[in-house]
Amino acid sequence: MSLPQGRVDLVGAGLGAPEYLTEQARQTLALAEVVVYDTLVDPQVLSLVPRDCLCLPTAQGAQHLSQADINQLLVAQCQAGRRVVRLKSGDPFIFGKAQPELAALRAQGCSFGVVPGLSTALAAPVLAGIPLTDARYSQAFAVVTGHRPEALDWPTLACLDTLVILMGGQQLQTIVARLGVHRPADTPIAVIHAAGRPTQRVWVGTLTDILRQTEGESLAPAVIVVGEVVTLRSQCLPTLPLAGRTILVTRAVDSGGQFQTQLRDLGAQVLEMPVLEVTPPPDLQPLDAALAQLPSFDWLLLTSAQAVDAVLERLLALGYDTRHLHGVRIGVVGEKTAQHLRRWGLQPDFIPPEFVADALLTHFPNRDTLAGRPILFPRVASGGREILTQGLRALGALVTEVAAYETRCPDQAPPQVLEQLAAGRVDAVTFTSSKTVRHFCRLLSQTNPEWQLWIQSLAVAAIGPQTAQTCEEYFGRVDVQAQTYTLEGLTIALVEHFASAPRPEPL
Repeated sequence: MSLPQGRVDLVGAGLGAPEYLTEQARQTLALAEVVVYDTLVDPQVLSLVPRDCLCLPTAQGAQHLSQADINQLLVAQCQAGRRVVRLKSGDPFIFGKAQPELAALRAQGCSFGVVPGLSTALAAPVLAGIPLTDARYSQAFAVVTGHRPEALDWPTLACLDTLVILMGGQQLQTIVARLGVHRPADTPIAVIHAAGRPTQRVWVGTLTDILRQTEGESLAPAVIVVGEVVTLRSQCLPTLPLAGRTILVTRAVDSGGQFQTQLRDLGAQVLEMPVLEVTPPPDLQPLDAALAQLPSFDWLLLTSAQAVDAVLERLLALGYDTRHLHGVRIGVVGEKTAQHLRRWGLQPDFIPPEFVADALLTHFPNRDTLAGRPILFPRVASGGREILTQGLRALGALVTEVAAYETRCPDQAPPQVLEQLAAGRVDAVTFTSSKTVRHFCRLLSQTNPEWQLWIQSLAVAAIGPQTAQTCEEYFGRVDVQAQTYTLEGLTIALVEHFASAPRPEPL
């Protein structure tokens, strides 16, 4: 007996973002050869699949595959012997249209499985601070879909303590009207938009005023909660120092994580804006030649995580491994760079007490013995840090500078970031280098000539003095500056800045 080659797994993506995936979902995605995904799935989830995985959306723009087309696609890919993941938002068995797909697979003898997901029906109220059950107010709750309100038994539903309505944002007016026939006008109601995403918003009101509050707003995707439990929101929201704040983090493409996690742990909603794309340098020959002679250098200086990756990835590509670094001392700038180096299994020999590149020169070990000592300095192709190289050479060191990587500005900013900036829903924007400042401004100016109006009311936060100086040049101000030039120092500075500001209403 031979095992079947092809297989289809229906996987629940939860709220959409990677942090809401189950461990089983992650493991299944890691083995996928084909992913067929819905529009509400966060694109970041697709970064968890193998690089050669074929990712197929069920909708592109206004064009949507029919259910019959999706069924046929799954069957065809499975019969071709591939491991297929059908990625659905929420849970596949809660309004996930799973049955037609499973029926089609079964009819064709295809092997399949189902991986549960975290349903927005349960998670969205939690993230909005609304308990669905309570000893006083709610002994039971029901979950319904709101895309066809005329098909629901409103007299029965109105008798329940708590009602959760999925996919009802576009039908809110009809839903309020139907409920108003059977429930008091002051019945509490909450509308939760984009739960668990940086753009999450929550409107809380009653059947009388919720339409006025949400007038002109784009509500889909939305979860609607009706009942007295909505009044418990103020008691259930976490009292964290950055709660209610939306912070925009500028970063390199395919980077980030720790800083964003720190901010979220303190209650912030985090928007991410890639402003740096890291690519190989225009000419790899100088780097290759330097790496071939690496054992002849006394020091290797690495001033960024990008430099760490560029050097070590190229080292491996040339057929070497970390043993090629034996006897070479490594100097790094900043704890973030040091942590990145440790992920490669290497320990830095020197980290200056001030986390800026020029501090390497000021605090370099045994400065009086550097004459004639060879030092390799792989850097960004566009140059910079002349003070560092000039200072080391003035001490007699033999500094070899080579381009290890290049950075460029992405073609465009994420639409959701622009939308939040234009709507005035961002409280602070963070910068970790001068280049992130310049690219941020370039991306915004491409979108709106009056982009500076978008940042008038938000706090500009810089990780260190050089970045702060660039902020002054481009914005005319710096509102937050880290005292220690690390991401943790920047986080502390943000907390201290907002501690003296009025606490915002919960989003």
